[in-house]
This record gives sequence, structure tokens and C-alpha cells, in this order.
Amino acid sequence: MITVRILSYKSPQRYAVRQTLRAALNDLRIAYPGLEVNIEEVKHLDGMERYTPVVILPSLVVNEKLVCVGRFPRKDEVVGWLRDALEASAG
Repeated sequence: MITVRILSYKSPQRYAVRQTLRAALNDLRIAYPGLEVNIEEVKHLDGMERYTPVVILPSLVVNEKLVCVGRFPRKDEVVGWLRDALEASAG
């Protein structure tokens, strides 16, 4: 199980990152059909500040590791971060 947190207090930003995340998951599920991912949206400043001081633009956390700060990630980046998380949990 991979846990992904989308950090942003703005709903349109969370939506955009979630769509990129879903596209990445669709690609990964071809190779990992049993892949389970828990997606959480962190909307409040106190929750976001646990991970990063950057709160104006979205950030992304995968298995408690901050992987993207203050920008919108590309799908290929998200695929890589999720693969890294899978390999770390398997090893």
C-alpha cells in the first residue's frame, strides 16, 4: 500500500494534481495490477506545514517522503516516485 498526500489549500490545485496522479496510476497498474494507493488531500495549513513551508502552490508526499514542492508534477515524475515507493516497500 502506498500513501500519497496532495498538499494544497486550493481545491483547483488539488484537483489538477489528483488528475495527474490518476493518470500515473493508470500507467502503473499495467505493470502492477494489484497496486493499492491511498490518496489523501491535506487542505489545512497546519497539516501542510508538517511537510513543507511552501503552501501557495501544491506539493506531493509519497509514503511520508516529500517528493514535489511548490509546483505541479508531471505524470512521468509521479510514475517514478510511485515506482520508487514500490521498490522501497518490496526491499
